Order: sequence, then C-alpha cells, then structure tokens
Amino acid sequence: MAVGSKSVRAGHSAATIAVTGARGELGDRLVRALVGADDVKRVVGIDTSRGDVSGVTWRRADVRDPALRSRLAGVDTVVHLATDRRPDADIAERRAVNVRGTDTVLAAAAAAGVSRVVLLTSAMVYGADPGNPVPLADDAPLRAEPDLTLVGDWVEMERLAAVTARAHPSVNVVMVRPASVIGPVADAMLPRLFEAPRLLAIKESEAHWQFCHFDDLVSALQWAALGQVEGPLTVGCDGWLTQAEVEAISGLRSLVVPASMAFATAERLHRIGVLPSPASELHYLAHPWVVGSHRLRAAGWAPGWNNSDALRTYLESLGDRAGRRLPRLQRKDATRAAAGATVALVGTVAIARARAARRRRHG
Repeated sequence: MAVGSKSVRAGHSAATIAVTGARGELGDRLVRALVGADDVKRVVGIDTSRGDVSGVTWRRADVRDPALRSRLAGVDTVVHLATDRRPDADIAERRAVNVRGTDTVLAAAAAAGVSRVVLLTSAMVYGADPGNPVPLADDAPLRAEPDLTLVGDWVEMERLAAVTARAHPSVNVVMVRPASVIGPVADAMLPRLFEAPRLLAIKESEAHWQFCHFDDLVSALQWAALGQVEGPLTVGCDGWLTQAEVEAISGLRSLVVPASMAFATAERLHRIGVLPSPASELHYLAHPWVVGSHRLRAAGWAPGWNNSDALRTYLESLGDRAGRRLPRLQRKDATRAAAGATVALVGTVAIARARAARRRRHG
C-alpha cells in the first residue's frame, strides 16, 4: 500500500491561486487539494468550460487567447496545466496548446502582476545519456533536442520560461519535472511499453525504470504552488527498477534487441508516420535519466509511492491491455523474427492508438 506524502507546511500568507486546465484529470485533483489548504485564500479554475468543484471561482478562457490576462486579475500564483501530454497527438494541434499556450500564459501572468508561475514539463528534458549521473540534480543541464516531439514541446516551454524570468524578474517561474507519470494520467514512452506482448530491452544497455505516481505529482505541484519550495524541481519515486525487477512485477519477458536494429526500425516507422516520435526516444529506455527530487526532499516533502507499487497499480489499471496489444509473430527466420518483434514492440501501440483516434473522429 502507498503511504500519502507529507502535508504542506503552513506559514506563508494566504494566496489566490489559479489553475489552468482545471477540469482535466490533473487540474481537477489539484484544485480539490488547494481548496482545502490553509494557506489558500481563493482558488481560481481556468478552463474552456466551468467545472463542478465547489469552493472554486471558475473563469472561462482558452490559454491560447491573449485576453487571458483579464482572467488573471487578482491572482498571485498560476499553475499552468492546460497542456497536451499525449505523444501521439497531432503535432500542430499539440504544439499550439503546449508552446503557444505556455507563451500566452507567461505573457498574461507578467502583464497581470502574477508573482509566481508553476509550469509542468518532464524530466525527459534532461535527455538520456550513458554518462548521466544517477540520480540527476534538479539543476542539471537540459540536453534533450528541441525537435517537434512532445519532449521538444517541453524543451521549448522551458526556454520560454527562461526568457520570461529574464525579462520579468518579478515573476518567479518554477519548473516541475516529473519522471514517467503513471496513474490516471500517464505520459512519455515507458508506460506505453507495457501494452506490448514483450518488454523491449536494448542490448548492452542497462535500463533504469523510474516512475512518478500521479498522487505524488499532485502533491509536488501543491507544494510548488504554495511557495514551499523553489524550482526547478524534479519529482519521482525513490531510486529505480532494473529490467529483471520490472519483468518480475509485470509478468512480461524481455526481448533483447541490438541497438542498431531497434533504432533503425523505429526510425523507419517514424518516417512513414507509424510512430509519432523519432527513434531518439529509445535513448530513454537505453540510458539513465533518474531524478532524485532533491529540492522537494530538502523542503520536507516525500513521495508516497515507490516504483514497485506504482507500476503494479498502473498495470492493474491497464487490465486486458497489458501485454496483449498484438498477437505473437510466427516466423522461421530468427533475424526476421527479431526485426518483426521489434516492429511490434515499438510500433504496435502507436498503430492501435491511431486507429482508435480515427474511429473517434469518424464515429
């Protein structure tokens, strides 16, 4: 059983806190937590339609609309959660929300006199490299590529935050960078791999599986919103799981594939539009990007979940989807079988999700 994180410390003057994307899974949970916090004078929920959480002042707005400034009147802190964390979303639409929306929120906050903005990105902005220290420090350099992937969106959001901090010193921008999020909201590549029939493993590499449970992310965002800790902040379960430990928990066996085969196959799938992300995303499976939540821990916060329990709970939530996304391939040639299995493991989830998206659009 998971143990709840330590409560937020009191002692700061009451603030008016606005949450964008307040009707989403993450926003809804955060506004509910903030409504009951002693240090909060008022909670403002900002979304394109009103939510149903009592005790929240609802203001309708699209974060891409420059008129957002008027919706931030009287607000001390903005927690920006109106972003799209789906790796397989339409690139143009996702970037409009993530990049243009974040730019608008930062500009509106500065114009409205907001003193604190909390932005949620991902620890993937650090990049995955065999030379990365384990764990990474909160202020480690960001080495991920500023491409058109979801990780690229987060890199650009971080750049916009840095520009705002330099241009408007009165605005304190706090970056929150979680490990792979699992729970009611799951993002990034690693959680999706559990929908394939086998776990992908890159030959001659050592996987470091680390997760951030949804509950702990909400808790960390609350601490950041209340000014209990300064950023940048990493959030995740303590330590990591080895490939063998993940196999034991999931009941899935690993398919070990040479790096050249895995990357070449993934790149071909990306080039023909099957995979939403380039092959470079596989670096996050092959190389470490473990974080230590150092600043949060120094402030008194602690994760309520460990990696093992978080993964077990996530697999339970997948139900029949866990390990059953594609039938087993029957091939005689070992090389072709390995290549086919790599295609299955890397591309199956993307194909299934694309088909589901088409059915939703046309159904």
